[in-house]
Amino acid sequence: MAAFVSAQEKPAYILYTAKGKKISFGKMLNNILEKDIILFGEFHNNAIAHWLQLELTKEAKEKRTLVMGAEMFEQDNQEILDQYLRGEIKQKALDSLARLWKNYPTDYAPLVNFAKENKIAFAADNIPRRYASLVAKGGFAALDTLSAKEKSWIAPLPIAYDPELPGYKNMIAMMGGHGGDNLPKAQAIKDATMAHFILKYYQPGSLFIHFNGSYHSENYEGIGWYLKKARPDLKVATITTVSQKDVKKLLAENKGKADYIICVDEDMTNTY
Repeated sequence: MAAFVSAQEKPAYILYTAKGKKISFGKMLNNILEKDIILFGEFHNNAIAHWLQLELTKEAKEKRTLVMGAEMFEQDNQEILDQYLRGEIKQKALDSLARLWKNYPTDYAPLVNFAKENKIAFAADNIPRRYASLVAKGGFAALDTLSAKEKSWIAPLPIAYDPELPGYKNMIAMMGGHGGDNLPKAQAIKDATMAHFILKYYQPGSLFIHFNGSYHSENYEGIGWYLKKARPDLKVATITTVSQKDVKKLLAENKGKADYIICVDEDMTNTY
């Protein structure tokens, strides 16, 4: 009977180390608590990743002083977000004044409200999307026309950029060449801007938990590359999300993507 029950177990997800060894949530948490910054890479529509983000944040709050931040908020909306966190405006005003993602109510509101309830600083650290679009069309030079105020919402120019990073090269390959060399530059200005404001809002002795799409931090590139370049002294941990038909053994292609890998059953219901 025991063997039958074991065979019928259907875990929704399993946590792995970079080498593909299973690890418990508790052990991952203990390891992460020793770091300065966590880059939590998600699939934007994955319920398991969003749930684990909230659970990790709650548990970490018991042991460390936290700072939070997310790709889903753009830097020119920082004051609006701060007003909400301070209780100066209601949720309805945040909805109308900030450019919230369509899945905000289900996936990100729990994190923001946790920050509000516990008086945790929350960085709106992504570049305003209209400026990333400028780069996608005209390269970094397109940003030279921005005003000083507009430039205050992005990483200081010129940003470092390595077109040979595998993640950026792969973007061109995935798009079949459409978008050209400017496509990964638009990704890079996002990565550089998020890293810049993570470091701006980071408080020595605290743990900064950052939420972003997995591609922005997978394979220790993206945001992590810019963080390491600016502050190699800081200890950064990465988490990423992958999807497999069978979660009980991590596929070779998913090993090494991050320090910790959330392997989710591919049949898991999406949030949108």
